[in-house]
Amino acid sequence: MKEPWFWRDRSVSAQMARALLAPVSGLYDAGGRLRSALTKPHAAGVPVICIGAASIGGAGKTPFALMFAEKLRLRGKIAHFATRGYGGALTGPVRVNDNHCAEDVGDEALLLAAAAATFVAKDRLAGARAAAPGADLVIMDDGFQNPGVKKDFSILLLGAGDVDKRTRVFPAGPLREPLDAAIARADAIILAGVEIVTGAGEISGAGKPVFRATTQIVDPPAPGRAVAFSGIANPGRFFASLEAAGMTLAGRFAFADHHPFTSAEISKLKSCAAKENAALITTEKDFMRIARDMRDDILTLRIRTELDDADRLVDLVLEKIGSSR
Repeated sequence: MKEPWFWRDRSVSAQMARALLAPVSGLYDAGGRLRSALTKPHAAGVPVICIGAASIGGAGKTPFALMFAEKLRLRGKIAHFATRGYGGALTGPVRVNDNHCAEDVGDEALLLAAAAATFVAKDRLAGARAAAPGADLVIMDDGFQNPGVKKDFSILLLGAGDVDKRTRVFPAGPLREPLDAAIARADAIILAGVEIVTGAGEISGAGKPVFRATTQIVDPPAPGRAVAFSGIANPGRFFASLEAAGMTLAGRFAFADHHPFTSAEISKLKSCAAKENAALITTEKDFMRIARDMRDDILTLRIRTELDDADRLVDLVLEKIGSSR
């Protein structure tokens, strides 16, 4: 979905829109609490590490999951991924393979599968159980608000907008639940790109381990002219990253999150880039949603997550899952 204009806008009209939707947000939150109260969590068979977010949209969960799986691998732990496969048609559980495309399993599952065994299922418990054989633990990409899976360690990713006190619960805002409720269930909190923001100090004093994550560009593109396009939750961040890397954007095209690109759209974008004598570039996630026979001459901006004191987080996870078995 495309983020509504009033979620983060500070204008009077935006405040009024949020106020009008506040009763609906209350019902949404009450429904989530009732669901949690009535649902018994079930174990997957091996420890489950949940990488979740407080808000709808891009919090960097997938890059974080990839980074964390690699840190665990260096400790001798085999991690498999479980995800719902948002945007994919398969119900699952199914292990992602080279024959799958984004229309089958979603773009995020394809990125995860390049690093480790990845299982897609609309039923999160079924997906986690399918991922368990052969793994020391399962990393669940998203699912922080899902009460049906027993989570042995929950990592909550928060962005600057999440910790702003003006941010509201859906549909008045992007939060999936009140921030204090999410923090209460987290075992560790990751502040992603959060500097001095209203509420950030309170997060640091919430009594939970707090870490800071940054996004680094892998093999930055050579400076030059580019036409950029993206269908992620925050395409503006992608465009800004390109400009920070020294690229001059001759065109920028933003699509809805998880937008399925058609061949006609890609052809039009290629024509635009050729007309501007510019490179055509997108994100790794978006690239996965482009038909294989249309991917030629399209560059991707590769990113990775860097975490301060990552070894400490790994220690915390291994200590807790060791004591829970």
